Amino acid sequence: MASNATTRTKKDLIDSVAEKTKQSRSTTKLIIQAALDQIIDELALGNRLEFRQFGVFEVRARAARIAQNPKTLQPVLVPARRSVKFKPGRSMRERIELPQSVAQPVPNRLRVEVRARMPGVGV
Repeated sequence: MASNATTRTKKDLIDSVAEKTKQSRSTTKLIIQAALDQIIDELALGNRLEFRQFGVFEVRARAARIAQNPKTLQPVLVPARRSVKFKPGRSMRERIELPQSVAQPVPNRLRVEVRARMPGVGV
C-alpha cells in the first residue's frame, strides 16, 4: 500500500455515490447497505460472486492444521475455517497498476446508473 494512502469509510463511499447519482444520502445509504448485506448473505451460502470489470469474491475452505506457539514453541491445533478470497478483475488491476498521478476516473460507459426500486424509497 502506498504510504500516502488514506482510509476511506463506508460513510465516505455513501457521500461520494450520493453526489454522483444525485440521490439523497439516506437513499444511497439504504442501497449500499442492502448491496453489502446481499453480498455477505451470498458468501455465507458458499456462493461465488462475479462482478465483471471489478472482480470475484469466493469462499475458500481452509483445512485444520498444526501450528506452533512462537512463545512456548508448543504445537497448537488451528481449526478448519472458511475465508473469503477476492480476485480483482482486469479493469481494477489495470487501474491500480497505473501510477497515482496517471490514474483517471472511471469512464462514463462503465458507471452504473442507480435505479433501485425499494419500498418506501423515492428514487
